[in-house]
Amino acid sequence: MKIPKRLQPLVEEGLIDEVIRQLMSGKEATVYVVRCGDEIRCAKVYKEANQRSFRQAASYQEGRKVRNSRQARAMEKGTRYGRKMQEEVWQNAEVDALYRLAAAGVRVPKPYICFEGVLLMELVTDAMGQVAPRLNDVALTAQEAVEYHEALLRQVVLMLCAGVIHGDLSEYNILVDAEGPVIIDLPQAINAAGNTEAAPMLERDVANLAAYFSQFAPHISDTQYGKEIWKLYVDGLLNPDAVLTGRIALNKRPADVGAVLHEIELARREEEERLRRLQEM
Repeated sequence: MKIPKRLQPLVEEGLIDEVIRQLMSGKEATVYVVRCGDEIRCAKVYKEANQRSFRQAASYQEGRKVRNSRQARAMEKGTRYGRKMQEEVWQNAEVDALYRLAAAGVRVPKPYICFEGVLLMELVTDAMGQVAPRLNDVALTAQEAVEYHEALLRQVVLMLCAGVIHGDLSEYNILVDAEGPVIIDLPQAINAAGNTEAAPMLERDVANLAAYFSQFAPHISDTQYGKEIWKLYVDGLLNPDAVLTGRIALNKRPADVGAVLHEIELARREEEERLRRLQEM
């Protein structure tokens, strides 16, 4: 096929030898099947911000690092340079998450390189060597639904142990290869320890899984794995071999309102100090 404009630099650099076909076009990127030497891989071409239906909500950007204060100020002001930096941070989030998660044993595609807004990575295939289907395109028995759900909960635990939360996990960004589910699409991944929305995002990811699999195995809907996993994480008890029950004991102790207000005041002062330092630079 004709080489797309965004892939031309990778062809010129010798990173891609042939563009075979377009695989899919989603809310944040277009993916192509490409040949790199003797290997078939996929190239994820990120769409420009004004072309994406998935917006860079502040809750996803919180806690992401930039290289220096100039970049931070530009991003806060929304200058042209700042918007460019936001795109770079957005794209690098997926690359960083993939490398970190692969090292932690999470089933994600192997990343190779991100160049000129294109992520070159492993093509996930099924037992026949064909492109692996998305989870929502796979017919499941009740038993398979239970097994896949358990496998994905284990992946969520591994991700959180590595400090990462997917942030948009659902049946649409999970592939099924010969060995089971593979998690994809991570540009919105967040740092669990550096984002104040981490707990609700994790619970939403887990709730999305429960909602999907309960169509095949209804009892899955009556579980609280998200809250359980997060509580183990906060208590410092989460590990890859943690035994999950899907149940969590409710804390009936009255909230310490004074302590909560104190934490809010500390956070407010820290933010004022951060803004003051930026203005002085």
